[in-house]
Amino acid sequence: MSAKTIFEKGRAGRCTTYVTPPGAPPPDLSQLPAAALRAKPPALPELTEGEVVRHYTGLSRKNWAVDVGFYPLGSCTMKHNARLAEQIAAWPEFFAAHPLRPDGSAQGLLRVMYETERMLSHLCGLARFTLQPAAGAQGEHCGMLLVAAYHADRGDRRKTVIVPDSAHGTNPATAALAGFKVRTCPSSEEGIVDLDALRKLVSDDLAGIMLTNPNTLGIFERDIQEICRIVHDAGGLVYYDGANFNALVGRFRPGDMGFDVVHLNLHKTFGTPHGGGGPGAGPVGVVETLEPYLPVPLVTEGPEGFRFEEDRPKTIGRMNAFAGSVLIALRAYVYMRLLGTAGLRDVSGSAVLAANYLKERLSTVYQPSHPGRCMHEFVLSAERQKDELGVRALDIAKRLIDLGFHPPTMYFPLTVPEALMIEPTETESIETLDAFIDAMLQIEREARESPDLLHDAPHHAPVGRLDEVAAAKSLDVRWRPDSTGEGAG
Repeated sequence: MSAKTIFEKGRAGRCTTYVTPPGAPPPDLSQLPAAALRAKPPALPELTEGEVVRHYTGLSRKNWAVDVGFYPLGSCTMKHNARLAEQIAAWPEFFAAHPLRPDGSAQGLLRVMYETERMLSHLCGLARFTLQPAAGAQGEHCGMLLVAAYHADRGDRRKTVIVPDSAHGTNPATAALAGFKVRTCPSSEEGIVDLDALRKLVSDDLAGIMLTNPNTLGIFERDIQEICRIVHDAGGLVYYDGANFNALVGRFRPGDMGFDVVHLNLHKTFGTPHGGGGPGAGPVGVVETLEPYLPVPLVTEGPEGFRFEEDRPKTIGRMNAFAGSVLIALRAYVYMRLLGTAGLRDVSGSAVLAANYLKERLSTVYQPSHPGRCMHEFVLSAERQKDELGVRALDIAKRLIDLGFHPPTMYFPLTVPEALMIEPTETESIETLDAFIDAMLQIEREARESPDLLHDAPHHAPVGRLDEVAAAKSLDVRWRPDSTGEGAG
């Protein structure tokens, strides 16, 4: 039996009755302009408060979340969020702080922001950070606007940005959004940047290159210093996409490798909430030569304490209406203070160990994209299963849902056919990793013995196999009640 929508559960006239305080006047609508009044009541479902609570609680129990089980999304670093950070972010002294309060009455939050920036600068080997960007994608945009501002300030109209074919999917779009022309650099057979191809792409028009290390395949770019030298010698800047920083935190600093601009995802490396549409945070750090262009406001420390600095003539302006996602930065601050330098080093070590453990165990039946050790994530290919058994990566992912696991990232990067991209993070136990391995091995056996079981999966989820092509072509996510009350798409 399919679940009813909240409209189907409602009944006309049903509501929750609250006792009106004695003598309370009815609402006076006469002061409102006529244009602001509805001609008829909104088409909302009518239920008691208890029914509403049960409905949405039931929906929440159909969702998957990192608090429910393993979430092995490659390049997303879905790790456990430290509850101590959540508790401190809920203190009224923090969450009730108004963004427009005077600096003198917000010294605690300003100190948190200042020290968070300094911690991130130290971890990345950079001069300064801005906490303004509200997500990783906006952090990318901010970083490339800084690159554009740097060249424009020098009177250098450079318009080309190189992006490796193993880059994160947002990189080409970000470069284009910032006004650059994108040129793709192919990978070598080893899955890293092809230096010969890079040298051929470099020109006097080069503004910079966008890449991450380790790359999206989970492979460390061992030629990173040579890559930076090639780009710098051509007058370009080197941008670091920090989505994979969880593999390096506490061990390697992007600034020491030669990167000029770095964006970080606090929800990936520093344990803040991930997904759900936000709030997010994508701080951006820079070397000293780019510091004048950072967004305003920046927090500075002076004789009278901490304050917001607005007077920066070369700034690119604001990336956010106020100071950024301050409570997300606070969570990251608590996370870093909780772990310390040694603890952050253990984070990257454990994440890399977990990924290599999974890769070794699963490579017995699934083909790895590249041989050898990986960093914090790796990519498997189900091309053999597709060719021999007619089972695609999509079928494997859907069957994982039946076995109690969220699917990994699929069909990315585009350079790997039937890709399954897996990142375990450091917060999963060996028992969880073994259970995931057992499920993946079971699916491979089922692919050989009863492939239709996979083709029709999932069998036990709230929603079965959807027509994804039709959904993509005719997207309609709004439910509308029809005249009979039975509901319409």
